[in-house]
Amino acid sequence: MSIWQWYQRKVNERTVKRIRNKSGTMWGMDMVILRTKGRKSGRQRETPLSWFAHDNGWLVVASGGGKGNPDWYANLAAHPDSVTVERHGGQPVPVTPVVLTGPEREAAWDAVVSAQPRYAKYQKKATREYPLVKLVSA
Repeated sequence: MSIWQWYQRKVNERTVKRIRNKSGTMWGMDMVILRTKGRKSGRQRETPLSWFAHDNGWLVVASGGGKGNPDWYANLAAHPDSVTVERHGGQPVPVTPVVLTGPEREAAWDAVVSAQPRYAKYQKKATREYPLVKLVSA
């Protein structure tokens, strides 16, 4: 494990704890804990993510700050039947992930950047189009 991976895991652990115990918002954004099954290990993984309400679901952006898609996205794709979300003060809720494409993605992306313009800046600097995933209660 690289120092960056170690650091990211520690930050994620602290953020998950904060979401559960203190608040469901950080940096002016609503936060959710995404729980996936590791595609290689099969172990449960928890990732704090910003989310956006949209058409009876939660939108999450697979930005991850790197050149490739984040691990949680690969885990979600490998095990779409093992995904839950947990909000501050709530219990985990099973969800079905839907990767948005075409006009549906465009409309959802517009909603994301309207709520948080910083995502448009992130996307502009990126070398890939960020996957946009809608999580719908299963």
